[in-house]
Amino acid sequence: MGKFDGILFCTDLDGTLYKNDKTISQENKDAIEYFKSNGGYFSYITGRLPYYSKDVYDIVNPNAPFGCINGGGVYDGASKKYIFTKEVSFEALELVSYIEEKLPNVGLQICGFENTYFAKENDITIRFREIAGLENIACDYKTFNLPMGKIIFCTGIEEEILLIEKLLKSHKLAHKFDFIRSERTLYEILPKGVNKALALKNLANYLKVDFGKTIAIGDYDNDASMLKFAGLGVAVANASALAKESADLVTVSNEENAIAKIIYDLDKGDIVL
Repeated sequence: MGKFDGILFCTDLDGTLYKNDKTISQENKDAIEYFKSNGGYFSYITGRLPYYSKDVYDIVNPNAPFGCINGGGVYDGASKKYIFTKEVSFEALELVSYIEEKLPNVGLQICGFENTYFAKENDITIRFREIAGLENIACDYKTFNLPMGKIIFCTGIEEEILLIEKLLKSHKLAHKFDFIRSERTLYEILPKGVNKALALKNLANYLKVDFGKTIAIGDYDNDASMLKFAGLGVAVANASALAKESADLVTVSNEENAIAKIIYDLDKGDIVL
């Protein structure tokens, strides 16, 4: 029997597990191995697709499937298969057309379940593609016919992000979808009911883990749902206001080995589930 038996610990990636330089500290890696070796399930829940989270998968070697596409998928890295997916309906493309009409310079990405497609380019989509190392697969959203996990609008102008949010939420089809700001420059259309809490719930059910024995840690607005749902929701010190409001506690920053801090606090009994 391990001291962490029956506990599921899920982390966000950017701004949480990753330091600002996109590395994972040795302290966090060592703590994760300690947690797994003592019976705990360790995984992550991300907005990314499986194929471009392979770097972190190989580093932390999760001993459970992981959540992806901001909750729209749960993927088993061992078998390389999805165990859960939920698609965005093609009605969402009417919303895309509406935003394009109002904001013609906003970038657009469509995430399938295997690849990301670039429908409209701007400086944000180009930088995103370069940082993530993605292939430039162009598409015409008006004729796109592959299953969609999410749709992402991209702009570095704060006023445009806020206007996208306002326009989407006031559209006649808004009730059929969920919307989330996943980064400072990204705003997403998701299937109704899809968020990181759904991924955590599906993962816990798959592993037969009690919801009260789940830990989630994150830093941004798209993490808020899983922080609220988890048995223990933790926001890092560098988290957004919404993430902090949604968490049970605020810990150290992503630059200060936040994952290790929670694991060792749990080990010492300073945190009790």
